[in-house]
This record gives sequence, C-alpha cells and structure tokens, in this order.
Amino acid sequence: MIPFADADVHPRSTPVVTRALIGLNGLVFLYELYLGGLGLLTGGGDFDITRFFFTWGFIPDELAGGQPFRVLDYGFARLDIETPVPTWATLFSSMFIHGGFFHLAGNMMFLWVFGDKVEALLGRAGFLLFYLASGAAAALSHLAIDAGSQTPLVGASGAVSGVLGAYLLSYPYNRVKALILMFVITVIELPAVWLLGGWFAWQLVQGLTSLGLANAVNVAFFAHVGGFIAGLLLMGAFRLGTGRPLWPGRNPYASQPGPYRPRDRDWYPWD
Repeated sequence: MIPFADADVHPRSTPVVTRALIGLNGLVFLYELYLGGLGLLTGGGDFDITRFFFTWGFIPDELAGGQPFRVLDYGFARLDIETPVPTWATLFSSMFIHGGFFHLAGNMMFLWVFGDKVEALLGRAGFLLFYLASGAAAALSHLAIDAGSQTPLVGASGAVSGVLGAYLLSYPYNRVKALILMFVITVIELPAVWLLGGWFAWQLVQGLTSLGLANAVNVAFFAHVGGFIAGLLLMGAFRLGTGRPLWPGRNPYASQPGPYRPRDRDWYPWD
C-alpha cells in the first residue's frame, strides 16, 4: 500500500521546507551514486559507499560506548571511517542518507504526501525543528533497543515517521489515496486514522517479532516506532499549547464536493 495523495484539504502556502528536505535528500543520493555507482540503485555498493555509510551514518555502539570508530576492516581492505564531526551529530547526518533508490523513494513519497500539511500547521522553522527532533528521537529509540549495534543506521524513515504521527493527531479524518499493488492494481481512499494507525501497528508488530534478530533484519522498525511516537508527543504538546483540542473533530467538508479550502491555520474551523 503506497499513499500518494490526500483527498481532502490542501494548504495554500508553499511547503518550502518539505520541498527543500526532499531536494536535499535527492542531492545526497546523487552523491551516493557518484561514490557507489549504479549498483546503489538496488542496494549494492563498494568500498567508497561503505566508507560513506560508516562515516556519516548513526552507529549505536559509537554513541553508547563513547568511542568513535576510526578504521573498518572490510574484506582485505582497511577503510578510514573517522567522522569529522562529533558522534552525536550523526543522529542528524544519518537521516539524509539512503541505502538504495527504493529506500529513498518510499521515504520521500510519504514526506511529500504528509509533510506539507504538518509544515503549514507548525510553520516553516517549527516544522524543520520538529523534523530533526523526530529523526533524532527515532535514532535514539533504535539505540535503546540495540545499543551494541555496529551497523550504520541511515535513512529519513524515523523523521518521516514523526511527520506521520503529527499528521494522524492533527488530521485523522483526512482521506488518503493509496495505491494497492498485490493481486490487482487499484487505488483506495482511507481516513488517515485507519491508514496511519494500521501502518504504526504493523511497524510495532514487526519490531517486536524482530527482537533478538538484529543481525538478520535490515529494517530498524523501532526507529519507525520511536519517530512516530515522538511525532505524536510533539504535536500533542503543540496542540495543547496553542489551545487546540488534543484530538480534532470530524471534518464536515470531507464528504462535500466543491472548491472550499479553509485557511492553513484553520483547516478544521471547530478546533
């Protein structure tokens, strides 16, 4: 199930930060292709891209142990992987790196669909801080589950998961269009509360079943879970702090056709 648009309310303001984040992730991936070649499109790579992942990705054991890694034995080679920034900074650098084209495309599609609504609500500066905080919280959630991991954590999934949590809490009844690719190819519309709630439940189940199997699982499910919960908590604090109800009412315009588009700050007039 691949969400590609939401069907109800669209902000009038330009989502500058959302677009900038997508563009920056795309530029970093182009640099990765320069380092690793076209094999990276399917998740492959060589010495140079491996060095890049270990240098700028988040490695839990580095932060937990307090000692940065400097050299990696990779086959018959020894790679210099010393990060030129403090280890904690990789909490942020890692969220702009992706392990393959589909990894990048999936994250950016979710950010494109849901990011503009959250950005319009929080404002540009607020959304950027929210995005980075969610990504850092996601990485720390991964560390809490597997502090001894020496595998680099890369990808925007944790930060994007925070955006999903914020969207769910703010616009639970917005209808989201999703592409189904199974036995048939079709498009369905579901309220965000069902689509994103189901997505979170699936991440949690996958995370729980992968406990103890860290070396055999390539997806950091608890980073998704931690990012989503961080998004819920941060958006909940924002809503309460600005006098909005924690859970909004149902949108009376969701099922009515017409050109009505509420103002960005008042998508739900009864909030």
